[in-house]
Amino acid sequence: MKIVGLTGGIGSGKTTVAQEFMALGIPVYIADEEAKKLMRNSEIIKQKLIELFGDKAYTNNVLNKPFIANIIFNEPSYLEKMNAIVHPEVANHFKTWLTTQDAPYIIKEVAILFENDGHKACDYVITVTAPLELRYERLLKRDQTTRDKIDAIIKNQWSDKAKIERSDFVIENIDLENTKKQVFKVHEELLKNCI
Repeated sequence: MKIVGLTGGIGSGKTTVAQEFMALGIPVYIADEEAKKLMRNSEIIKQKLIELFGDKAYTNNVLNKPFIANIIFNEPSYLEKMNAIVHPEVANHFKTWLTTQDAPYIIKEVAILFENDGHKACDYVITVTAPLELRYERLLKRDQTTRDKIDAIIKNQWSDKAKIERSDFVIENIDLENTKKQVFKVHEELLKNCI
């Protein structure tokens, strides 16, 4: 079974593209979602995050996202420290999940695939792109955030150009119908290469 990494900058529409692959019957592992679940449910992660951020990391056994986000925003080195705790656990979870799948290929959706060298464990990589202004528009609507906070996240991600240079496929996600067509074309190509 081939592993196909799916990545793209924040607001590019990775989730939309992932859903289109799911609609074609392809198993999709969304690393950020699984990381959130593990941060909620794994006692090992909880303990390590409390050691890193202090007792306020969890409130009533729930991850205190605003508190942690504020620390990371003001002191970016904490993001690396947090990732060093969470990413190995997600990697183990993915390996277990993989053994339960039965398909010619699976999609592993990871926001920072290249940044963490995750692409090295993939047989193919798809990068999702969208114009920057459209990405701002989507994020401002979706996350009720600010342009400054979006810029801080973008700054921690590779540029589209750098990702595209290292990708096997690129899907430009501007209009849903066109995106669906591109997903289907990539799907057909992957089936040819994976069977």
